[in-house]
Amino acid sequence: MARYAKEHKQVTRQRIIEKAGHRFKQDGIDGSGISTLMSDAGLTNGAFYAHFESKDDLVAHVVADELRTQVAQYGTLRPGRPGLEDLVRDYLSPEHRDHPSLGCPSAALLDEIGRCGDETKQAYTYGAREIVEEIAARLTPEDPQSARGKAIGLYTMMVGTLQLSRALSDRKFADEVLERGIENALTFMR
Repeated sequence: MARYAKEHKQVTRQRIIEKAGHRFKQDGIDGSGISTLMSDAGLTNGAFYAHFESKDDLVAHVVADELRTQVAQYGTLRPGRPGLEDLVRDYLSPEHRDHPSLGCPSAALLDEIGRCGDETKQAYTYGAREIVEEIAARLTPEDPQSARGKAIGLYTMMVGTLQLSRALSDRKFADEVLERGIENALTFMR
């Protein structure tokens, strides 16, 4: 039996987390079985328990990883409010709406995360706080705490707008929801 270096196990674990993140956002947590998740990662079902205690354990790690990645991407934006405007426009774009597996875990999974266990909710809470802090820092760099309420409002407005647009079968109406969402978010930021 071949033994793998610790680094190999960590790389494999990260691959499972990344592939599961895409699959969860595409098909939902409940709609993604372990066999499909492991197949996506190019592994057998039996390998799952060498990396995670349970599916719930995997979900918590995926949520934490997805939100950490999302916050890290904010570092590539222009500084301050201009970067926040770019974020709003990108977040509420048809491309983001039409490719949930590549986008924000909040818009794709929020309803399911609310039904998950404490470990997943804690991971989500930590990540959501990080996002709100990033938004607040861009709204009022000199005193981010003073913009916390507005940051929460902007974040919830963006997530809800994207969810609504994804739920609509009428493409023209769905696009209008995104366009108005951008207008409302930019007005709200002033």
